[in-house]
Amino acid sequence: MMSTLKKIFTSKTFYIGSASIIVLGALILFLADMIIMPAYTNYDEGLTVPDVSQISLEEAQQQLESYGLRSEVAERRSNTAYPADYVIDQTPAPSEIVKPNRKIYLTVNTESNPTVTVPDVVNLSYRNAKLQLQNYGLGIGTVSYESNRFKNRVLRQSIEPEKVVPKGTLVDLAVSDGLGEKTVDVPNILGLRLSEAQQKLQKAGLRVGEIQFKPSKDVDPNVILDYQPKKEQVVVDTTLKLIVSERYNLKEESESGAIIDTTQNIAVPDTTKQ
Repeated sequence: MMSTLKKIFTSKTFYIGSASIIVLGALILFLADMIIMPAYTNYDEGLTVPDVSQISLEEAQQQLESYGLRSEVAERRSNTAYPADYVIDQTPAPSEIVKPNRKIYLTVNTESNPTVTVPDVVNLSYRNAKLQLQNYGLGIGTVSYESNRFKNRVLRQSIEPEKVVPKGTLVDLAVSDGLGEKTVDVPNILGLRLSEAQQKLQKAGLRVGEIQFKPSKDVDPNVILDYQPKKEQVVVDTTLKLIVSERYNLKEESESGAIIDTTQNIAVPDTTKQ
């Protein structure tokens, strides 16, 4: 048995057969990698996207069709640098390699900038107002907040409803902050200088309205003597009237001469007695 195996493994036929199998396997792998798999997956098949910008839409469609590609107008936009119905952009970009029959999306110039009618968004929530303006092709400009008890509600819009404007116009909005019913403590400002009191009231969310000056002998000028309304708590954004000290101008008393009392009885000497 051992001698038979030894003869087989030492014979030339065995080595030639083994080498043939190895070579054949390598050849099959090479052919599968270089020919069979690329053919199956269309590895080398691809098209270079042509540049169809700055030509008419009709020309662009014909050129893409001749390349074996499809096209679709994805967006229309106004650009004064190009004639109407000219391609101003494309996706995928020129020179990219794509599969045959790939769809190329085109941005085409319009003859004029389209217009839209501004909707009425006052009293809507800010979120709904934003969505409605966007649906009309408009944008949100500056958003300012004002004191009001209804939070995030649109109080005003910068462009009146029903006005016709170019598409893409920005609309500014004034939105409520929901603080209209919130109360705050009135800070103690008595005895403070006017500038300090103003800063303290502003920090508390209150406003300074009328400032009334009152002469005072005992207090330095520009010091808070009193305020109105005199409450411990008020609604946010309440306006306070301040009473402020000013220099007291002391008037000099006028001097007067001696006063003679003419109402007293003066005794008259008796001349009848000698």
